[in-house]
Amino acid sequence: MNPVLAFDIETIPDVEGLRRLHDLDGMVSDRDVAEMAFQLRRQATGGDFLQLHLHRVVVISCALRDRDSFKVWSIAADNERELIQRFFEGVEKYTPQLVSWNGGGFDLPVLHYRGLIHGVKAQRYWDMGEDDRDFKWNNYISRYHSRHLDLMDLLALYQGRANAPLDDLAQLMGLPGKLGMNGAAVWDAYQAGRVAEIRNYCETDVVNTYLVYLRFQLMRGALTAEQHKAQCELVRSTLTKSSETHWKEFLTKWRA
Repeated sequence: MNPVLAFDIETIPDVEGLRRLHDLDGMVSDRDVAEMAFQLRRQATGGDFLQLHLHRVVVISCALRDRDSFKVWSIAADNERELIQRFFEGVEKYTPQLVSWNGGGFDLPVLHYRGLIHGVKAQRYWDMGEDDRDFKWNNYISRYHSRHLDLMDLLALYQGRANAPLDDLAQLMGLPGKLGMNGAAVWDAYQAGRVAEIRNYCETDVVNTYLVYLRFQLMRGALTAEQHKAQCELVRSTLTKSSETHWKEFLTKWRA
């Protein structure tokens, strides 16, 4: 079994970048800089969701299934560049099957833009056959190749109007769904210093994503019912060993 890496990111407004683009000095608070950017987006689009290059990555959570093990962690780093670099170093090391929910529409484009800004290196990830001929026919970049599987995009048959929220689908499947907060609450939580809560939320999201992936593998016949049950039990037993409260809540709400 090839390594499978489900991933999810959480972001906040790139306040320093916004200061630079709008020629704002340090006298303007971070909160006011972000609010100005939100107001500009509301005027332009009716919503306050910032353009992807203006998102600063603060957490990357991963769920790795490799050989006989399953583990979940969040990448810890002192700065955004190191955070993103370490994610792509994992891709370099494992060449995993990447799995995401809306990773093609959000997570990866954000990592592309922010990696470009910071001078991150990601040779394996960007290979489209130059170094490995197999990557010409199956790489991380092409929407219709499988090294990156964006479950939301695929299940909707690449039709945006058919997209489903991960939280809804997970709960309908008997999975916990989102716990603790949602993406819209991350900026307020970050300003309040609740970084651990953001990490916990991101980690539960990524395990939801991995469990949806397992169900998808069952549906497409890549796993038998017995194999699917065994894979889910591996996740459950791994989380049971943790003393962290977000996993205790996750297990309590996991009915399937």
